[in-house]
Amino acid sequence: MKIYIIRHTAVGVNGVCYGQTDVPLKETFESEAEIVKQNLKDIAFDAVFSSPLSRAKKLAEYCGYENIRLKDRLKELNFGEWEMQEWDKIDMTEWEKDWINTPAPNGESFAQMYKRIASFLDELKGQDHSTVAVFAHGGVINCFKVYFGKTDLAGAFDDMSEYGQISEFELI
Repeated sequence: MKIYIIRHTAVGVNGVCYGQTDVPLKETFESEAEIVKQNLKDIAFDAVFSSPLSRAKKLAEYCGYENIRLKDRLKELNFGEWEMQEWDKIDMTEWEKDWINTPAPNGESFAQMYKRIASFLDELKGQDHSTVAVFAHGGVINCFKVYFGKTDLAGAFDDMSEYGQISEFELI
């Protein structure tokens, strides 16, 4: 099974932690989304999945897909009490010591996020699809990279996908 994972387009907020908060997209959405749509137009998907957050779902809809399967497991990292706080005002001292296993206050750790993404991919293995699209977030794509052996948890954020980037993986 080929999986194309597409990161949402640029968001309209800067300098804040927004994880699972449903933030607006930049005013450049349409021009960015059109590029993604053109890059996907020749690929026939058996199924299209998306995070329910509007920044991912809106891109899937713009690209013309119907019957989009919204999956909570495809949401970005839950930053709990840090959501919508300015990054430079968040005390990350304890979190930075072990960001893989330490959750943000009332949020989730990266290891917890990875487990939910891995459970989505494990479930997908049991489905009869040949080509799948997944519209999601940078952290989700990083979890895909770990799952498919491109990096480990510690290196997951070393190479972030660009907004609107399409990455391809083979699920066996």
